[in-house]
Amino acid sequence: MSIKPVDLSRVRDLPLLASASEESLSLIGQGGFLQWTPKGAELVAEGEVNDFLYILLDGAVELEGTWGDRDTTLAVLRPLSSFVLASVVLEAPALMTARTLSRSQLLMIPGELFRRVAREDQGVSIAVIEELSGCYSGLVRTIKSHKLRAPLVRLANYLLVQQQRQGGGSVLRLPLQKRMLASLLGMTPENLSRSFAALAEYGVKVDGPLVTIARPAMLARLARPDPLIDNPLPVAGALMGQAGRERAAHVEGHA
Repeated sequence: MSIKPVDLSRVRDLPLLASASEESLSLIGQGGFLQWTPKGAELVAEGEVNDFLYILLDGAVELEGTWGDRDTTLAVLRPLSSFVLASVVLEAPALMTARTLSRSQLLMIPGELFRRVAREDQGVSIAVIEELSGCYSGLVRTIKSHKLRAPLVRLANYLLVQQQRQGGGSVLRLPLQKRMLASLLGMTPENLSRSFAALAEYGVKVDGPLVTIARPAMLARLARPDPLIDNPLPVAGALMGQAGRERAAHVEGHA
């Protein structure tokens, strides 16, 4: 078997495969494999058809889109996340590049094998529907935030979401480099810096990756969080309901 029996228990715990039959798991165990990948490795190239479905077990992956000479961060994935699922199901070119941000462990399942399992195993097919529905819902939240909110308000909501995800204390740590955070929020690095400076009057102090929110009520009045856009629920590790809490709101730390 490509996947050792001792590792099959981990595979069984993955949301996408939790309801898979023993026969399906056996096929995946024979045809799939686990791989550790170094930081900076390109896993998927935008515009190419994928040979594998990827499930991130450990580490972090950036999804990036390009147009001409411009590029942007579309999402930062944490465990346990699948990616390029739509591309694999449709046998269509990937719409984004996937690259590791740190040393990462991935479960790789050949696309042809996964499509066969999804067709024949009702538990897996339902999980695929839930996964793609969660991605769609999270994407709608992100589009609403970008189209309806000014950059300063997007940043304010991002900080409030991160504060809740990190325990609700007055000090939080930005999980991303500021350049990547700016791209994720649809801002330039310069606009992000100006927005952080503007939030000082709302009690926000920035010291490198550490952010202190001294007046959360004032910041919340600016942000006006909306449950139909914002999703403060924890994303790391746990098997989450509601299609992975709408695929962890589609992007790292965003709604």
